[in-house]
Amino acid sequence: MPDWLPPTLIVLAIAAAIALLLAATRGRQAEDLARLGAAVEALAAAQERTAARTEDRLRDGERAMAARLDAAVERAQGTAGAIQQRLAVIDAARANLEALGGQVTSLAAVLGNKQARGAMGEVQLRDLLADRLPPGGWRWQPTLSNGTRPDCVVDLPFPPGPIAVDSKFPLEGWAAMQQDDSAAARRRFAADIRRHVADIAGKYLVPGETAEGALMFLPSEAVHAALHASFPDLVAEAARRGVHIVGPSTLWAVLNTTRGLLRDARLQAEARRIRGEVERLTEETARLERRVAALRMHHAAMGGDMREIEAAAERIARRGEAIRALDIPDEAPRKAAE
Repeated sequence: MPDWLPPTLIVLAIAAAIALLLAATRGRQAEDLARLGAAVEALAAAQERTAARTEDRLRDGERAMAARLDAAVERAQGTAGAIQQRLAVIDAARANLEALGGQVTSLAAVLGNKQARGAMGEVQLRDLLADRLPPGGWRWQPTLSNGTRPDCVVDLPFPPGPIAVDSKFPLEGWAAMQQDDSAAARRRFAADIRRHVADIAGKYLVPGETAEGALMFLPSEAVHAALHASFPDLVAEAARRGVHIVGPSTLWAVLNTTRGLLRDARLQAEARRIRGEVERLTEETARLERRVAALRMHHAAMGGDMREIEAAAERIARRGEAIRALDIPDEAPRKAAE
């Protein structure tokens, strides 16, 4: 700008320039404001769409979360029910263990007492006999002719005859052998068995009254198995003395066989009774036949007499007819009489 222009013009020029600048600025501001308004509207629409999508996603998330929570609650309830059931099973098992512990204690007390242990063996023996044999096939603790009393006698006919059965429970020797499998413990167990075998052989084998063999009942399968597995010579020695050692399972098998023998003996006795009845029936039949023959002979004689009587009656009838056929006047006899 030239230096010679007056200050007023300069001010006017500056004012005009400022006005132009302001007009241009206002135009750009209006455009900017319009663009800004459109951007704001677009942003508001985008925010609304975003808010809608967010709400939908939140609802979906809430529903999924609620479903997961319901499933988790159901699983938790099922787990709690299963835990309660398992706790109930555990409580029942604990109660059973406590009861079993009490029973084991009671069993130990029973096994520790010789009299109680013997009573337990007798009860087991009696249950086996009552289960496998008929009531009349055995006797409990009978008195033999020598004054001894076995636990029971199985009544079989001769041969073999009544078989004595006695219960023995050598627990001390067997327990000692289980704790210490030494030669001393084995000798103690064998000595107990030999003492019981000698007791049975000396008391319950009565010639002419009982069979030649008796049964020694061991009420424990473990003791019976240990005896037969570790002391076969002792078992054979007892058998030579007429004492056969049996456990619960082997006695069950023996009683099954004995039941068959008792059934056969009963059938034979019934067959003998039937044979006797048939023989008596045959005698009565022969007697009836003799009486029928005599009656037949008597009837034949009566038939002959009846025939002779009928013949005589016929002759009399014929003679009567002949007499009626004669022509004899009725007055002739009267005149003859005068």
